[in-house]
Amino acid sequence: MSNQQNDFTKWYIDTIQKADLMDYTPVRGCIAFKPDGFEIWEHIKDEMDRRFKETGHRNAYFPMLIPESFFQKEKDHIEGFSPELPWVTEAAGEQLEERLALRPTSETMIGHLYSDWVKSYRDLPLLINQWANVFRWEKKTLPFIRTSEFLWQEGHTAHVDEEEARTETMQMLEIYKEVVEGLLAIPVYDGQKTPSERFAGAVDTFSIEAMMKDGKAVQAGTSHYLGTKFAEAFDIKYLTKENKHEFVHTTSWGTSTRLIGSVIMVHGDEQGLVLPPRIAPTQVVLIPVGPWKKNPAIMEKLDEIFAELKAKGIRVRLDDSDQSPGFKFNEWELKGVPVRLELGPRDLENNQALMKARDGEEKVAVDLAQAVASIEKELETMQTRLLEKARAFREEHSHTHIDKLDELKKHIEESAAKEEIPGWILAGWCGDDACEEHVKDETKFTTRNIPFNPPAEKTTCINCGKEAKHTVWFARAY
Repeated sequence: MSNQQNDFTKWYIDTIQKADLMDYTPVRGCIAFKPDGFEIWEHIKDEMDRRFKETGHRNAYFPMLIPESFFQKEKDHIEGFSPELPWVTEAAGEQLEERLALRPTSETMIGHLYSDWVKSYRDLPLLINQWANVFRWEKKTLPFIRTSEFLWQEGHTAHVDEEEARTETMQMLEIYKEVVEGLLAIPVYDGQKTPSERFAGAVDTFSIEAMMKDGKAVQAGTSHYLGTKFAEAFDIKYLTKENKHEFVHTTSWGTSTRLIGSVIMVHGDEQGLVLPPRIAPTQVVLIPVGPWKKNPAIMEKLDEIFAELKAKGIRVRLDDSDQSPGFKFNEWELKGVPVRLELGPRDLENNQALMKARDGEEKVAVDLAQAVASIEKELETMQTRLLEKARAFREEHSHTHIDKLDELKKHIEESAAKEEIPGWILAGWCGDDACEEHVKDETKFTTRNIPFNPPAEKTTCINCGKEAKHTVWFARAY
């Protein structure tokens, strides 16, 4: 394994390959999800989907190919996405009359269809989500975090007025926060994006931002209030109770498989993957040790524990392969399995087994009669422990004392000299795009969001020193 501190990117790639989560393909920037990698996404998807449905949303599916003319209807949208679009120009040996883009996002296709689906106030709100793949032809890629093709969900809703649409926008951001913190054990800062960072064509964009172990930020989810921009572009009108035609107010919101990369970067250690129990493909592995083949009672007991865990819905594996115990321990640690239970002849004599949590240092002896209960408890406490540990790391590397650009530059230099990560900076911003851009040019720190609940309020702009209109998180980002 590579060292996290010396080369975080190499450590990350080594980790996901040794954990057997993905493989590269002949298509640049496109990866294959191996079963463990895809199952992590399935657990995220299932939890998200359950919450979406609880709030009245339904799933649908829309075409991957989008006519070029659709993008021309919303000028900010095409300007934002045109550099990343792959195009289909030929089919069945013939040139197409109009180029078709592989979808980077589906606002345009869905807007076109919503103009037919929405006729009256009785059709609203229209609450639809899509689970799909999208394409953004990235120049620099990193598996799960930034790829040319990735998996995601995108919600698209239409409402009678701004108030209802904005309520939807914030509701979905809150769902993202709850899932990322509760399921992935990743703490996030929620807030509003600055104009330069908002979604192409949105009125307002809101995000949850997560800190990785190298101090960089990952935008873990976004929710956009689109106003009537797309409704006007695609003529999505409804007849009001007063028999007047009005444009709908729309929203869109999404999370993607970059959440898998975030889990790895937040929780992984020098030994490899560390998975929060709630998303781990295998939550528990049972391993016989010592001369267990000569002692059938060992496997009988492990089979019994296996059946009990399975009956409780716990994802468990029994490793009775002929590899050495040391090899097995290392292999399952690399895969990030939360809990390991070992049972050998001496353990059986003492009516106990040895249990080890993936994020713990020591093995703990547990009574065989209480083994299943002990495992259940450890899975819960580990889930909480990982979130608390990640939150403590974030707090340690979130800096609120830097108020000037020169101070930020000095902080970056000193961090590099000490081989420490510079982390995130909470600073004031006057609202001028030029100031935001200058900080980025000088430091590679971009605005992450304007947090709803900042740990401090800033009064002066970090760049120009004028009165701050906003308190903003700055960080380097993936």
